[in-house]
Amino acid sequence: MNNKFKIIIIYLVSFYGTFVIAQPIPSKEEKIPFICTFSRNAELKWGDDDFVQTFFYVIPETYKKPIYLRIFDPEIGGMNDEKHSVFNSKTKFSVYGGAKAHSDPAAKSPDPKGNFKSGNLLGSRIFGVDESLDNNWVTLGPFNPIEGEMQPDMGGRVFKIIIEGQEGDDGNLYRLFLSSVANDNKEIEGGNGFAYEYSFRLSDDKGSVSHLYPFIPEKVTAVKIKVFDYDNDGIIRVVSVAKKGDVRKLTEEGTWIESMHKVSKDEINTSLDVQFIKESEAKNNNIVVFISNQFGELMPFFTSPIGGIPKFSLKIGIQPE
Repeated sequence: MNNKFKIIIIYLVSFYGTFVIAQPIPSKEEKIPFICTFSRNAELKWGDDDFVQTFFYVIPETYKKPIYLRIFDPEIGGMNDEKHSVFNSKTKFSVYGGAKAHSDPAAKSPDPKGNFKSGNLLGSRIFGVDESLDNNWVTLGPFNPIEGEMQPDMGGRVFKIIIEGQEGDDGNLYRLFLSSVANDNKEIEGGNGFAYEYSFRLSDDKGSVSHLYPFIPEKVTAVKIKVFDYDNDGIIRVVSVAKKGDVRKLTEEGTWIESMHKVSKDEINTSLDVQFIKESEAKNNNIVVFISNQFGELMPFFTSPIGGIPKFSLKIGIQPE
């Protein structure tokens, strides 16, 4: 990432720590019901391309107290999960830190190949069918903040969470929260969550809108949005400080489709609001999304958008006579 991106993140963390706080994944700004990870015997048309999900959390370097990963509904057999025939699945949650946990290129790839489990394994747990955990929170940790990989360009120390669908064919729907305490969801000032690829459940409600927020650094002139298994469920619209809405219709099932969007100079050093607008009555639609720039480099999207949610401004680009 370039130096300007680094400066913006550090500025926001240092002076607006109460704003840049997004320990829940999904966040309230994203309006996404659940993360979704299927087990490895599932059919691709159910909405998961590789049965692995990777998230990252960045913690300010100055934070020294223990941290905890809390998982809502980690078991796979309850009311929120997607069953196929009978529940027969397991899901593994793992936390990594140390050297290369984030900086290894394989860790940021959309495909779980090579050294994507880079870094030091700090803790893991496998969940199957367990009624006692349905709609309940489970805590992993504590973890020492200094065990994260120091990444100055991201604003602090980074931890990686890998979620793997193991045996079975069901869909596990869950949420995450990085907390400062073990038995409750208490946000860590200045922390943020992000991903380079995101597998999630869309809302069942027609007219609902889900959001992703990639940050646009210097030298980016276009973004490519790739979506897996959108199922003719609606449209995507890209809103920014300079666009009311750049709209595309995506209609494929069980395969990848892509949408290109040009970036104007007014959008540099701001976040985009990539909206998934539901137009159908379809239920249980799961999709996978990643976003790259014109060089093919993946762009992180933050659960709390850097610089805030972008609002279109008529003043952008208007010069006085």
